Amino acid sequence: MTIRSAFTCLWRLFARPSIHFSLGFLTLGGFIAGVLFWGGFNTALEATNKEAFCISCHEMRDNPYEELKQTIHFTNRSGVRASCPDCHVPHEWTDKIARKMQASKEVWGKIFGTIDTREKFLDKRRELAEHEWARLKSNNSLECRNCHSADSMDITKQNPRAANMHETYLFTGQNTCIDCHKGIAHRLPDMHGVEPGWTMKTSQK
Repeated sequence: MTIRSAFTCLWRLFARPSIHFSLGFLTLGGFIAGVLFWGGFNTALEATNKEAFCISCHEMRDNPYEELKQTIHFTNRSGVRASCPDCHVPHEWTDKIARKMQASKEVWGKIFGTIDTREKFLDKRRELAEHEWARLKSNNSLECRNCHSADSMDITKQNPRAANMHETYLFTGQNTCIDCHKGIAHRLPDMHGVEPGWTMKTSQK
């Protein structure tokens, strides 16, 4: 079979009608629909990955967000601010999708008013915090590493205690960020029963 005859056969395949449309038309239409779907999907994904979206419900606006505003992650000498997605959503696309799927169950909490009052939020604070700590522990504090890198950390500019802790636990892989920095952006719940030394609250101004 010559190249010309092969091309002719391929063209006939694409031009062959289905019931109403040619295979070529359906392929082109499917490609365009795929591009539109992909663009719409990513647009929606990014819209849900902004701080304005996170604090659009009063549970977040009146509770965790108010606490974040009192920390060094919100206001500091460098002027760099970490928003909700920076700490709760990985930057890499595949990890981001996995996190979004995991977080979709939180919609049920919104629908059923699980923490729709300050009292309910305080009652659930320890449970909510432990879920997030466990998640960060399991992924080696991936969201912390969105901005912080152990490789670029200059411990000579840290106080001796912090430098020693990082050398002993972080650099060796024995612990990860969340093990010591549980109170980094939100107030700690009642820590009764938690092993001492693993809840260093270092972020408050």
